[in-house]
Amino acid sequence: MKSIVVFCGSSAGHDPAYKEQALQLGAALAQRNITLVYGGAKVGLMGAVADGALQAGGKVIGVLPHFLQQKELAHNGLTELVLVDTMHERKTKMNELSDGVIALPGGFGTMEELFEMLTWGQLGLHQKPIGMLNTNGFYDALHLLSQTMTEKGFLSASNRDMLLYSDQIDELLTKMEQYQPAEKPKWITPAQS
Repeated sequence: MKSIVVFCGSSAGHDPAYKEQALQLGAALAQRNITLVYGGAKVGLMGAVADGALQAGGKVIGVLPHFLQQKELAHNGLTELVLVDTMHERKTKMNELSDGVIALPGGFGTMEELFEMLTWGQLGLHQKPIGMLNTNGFYDALHLLSQTMTEKGFLSASNRDMLLYSDQIDELLTKMEQYQPAEKPKWITPAQS
């Protein structure tokens, strides 16, 4: 992997561990010579992951819609800032620039970006590893939900297993490097009776 897109909150959250792990992730990517691709903002976990990579000498590409730049949210120290017109163009550009995906804690925007990448993977539009940095159990409920989706017949086990979980940065990056996409049908078929 030469580049990883990180989806995360524009807030830092209540637990200081979220910001600390975002800084550490940015630094770890820089140390592995992996370009960070992210949403381009200077605030919250977004700013922290960028700062961590930049402080460690890494390359950081931000992708930001014009309307958010006008709100003075753009990070000024990036290697490159790509400006786009819409949120959809932002996701498309981040996908084009990345070889893998990591989700840090975040809100609806983070979930929307993550689920679009999962859906694209499920449909075979990409075969990128998708990692969840499960800081202090933030993604435990999503992990449980994905298991329930599988048990209830709405998600195949191979698609569920696209989500790679760890609360340790090095372990997550290793899982992503070793990821092998499964050969799977695009759709779940009903059981034969």
